[in-house]
Amino acid sequence: MNDNLQALKQKKLFLFDIDGTIAVGDTLYEGSKELLDYIDRIGGKAYYITNNSTKSGKDYVTKFQECFHLETDEEQFVTAGYLTLRFLLRHYADRTIYCMGTHSFIDELRRHGLTVTEKCQDDIACVVVAYDSELSYEKLCETSKVLLTMDVPFYATNPDLRCPIDFGFIPDCGAMCGLLSATTDKNPTYLGKPSKKVVDLCLKLSGFSPEETLVVGDRLYTDIACGINGGVDTCVLFTGEAKEKDLKDTPYQPTYAFASVKELYLACQ
Repeated sequence: MNDNLQALKQKKLFLFDIDGTIAVGDTLYEGSKELLDYIDRIGGKAYYITNNSTKSGKDYVTKFQECFHLETDEEQFVTAGYLTLRFLLRHYADRTIYCMGTHSFIDELRRHGLTVTEKCQDDIACVVVAYDSELSYEKLCETSKVLLTMDVPFYATNPDLRCPIDFGFIPDCGAMCGLLSATTDKNPTYLGKPSKKVVDLCLKLSGFSPEETLVVGDRLYTDIACGINGGVDTCVLFTGEAKEKDLKDTPYQPTYAFASVKELYLACQ
């Protein structure tokens, strides 16, 4: 690990997780802007493959501009919410979808023509649960009702158990699904990272090769697993969930490991 730094210098396509990797909350980590500027200088491309589905690509463009003073476009944000949207458009375009998620996520589904309900009703074709920062006990009860009274597929945006924040962590989609699974004995199929489709889509959009690609994240079982599943090199940063001691027992061994995004930037020089 970290032995072949020359190969690191050849990377052109960087697939970044956001929370705990290049930023926390509204604060950009030291070294993130320098690394992004470096990627621009070498003719590369940065994509953001976050499992945070509380925001749409449009919302992230606004946040990056207002909070980080970084110019981006919607195409650069391949979120778990976006992958879920693509899946639902392929398989449930003319069906009714029950969704537990933020207003932003549900509005995004509806904006693309999907029929979404937040209430238990007879014509529901599937259940979708997203990371919901507006979660209420009423929502958990309604979702449990659908899962217990209807025999329909159960999907979720991502398996992350916790999301990094300035004081530590808050419950993520995987933890919310844990509550529902413990209540209903039903487990979801996850659609975001660590699916290889995340990497496949970024390669298709960018035109770069797998050899030129690096997945960068702070979580082994989603970020690093995603890169491994997609057949590209990976880099874990110890600024979020994963710690160096975790590398001893994980099946998801990264190609590179650094203490911070600043150290990754320096290694790329």
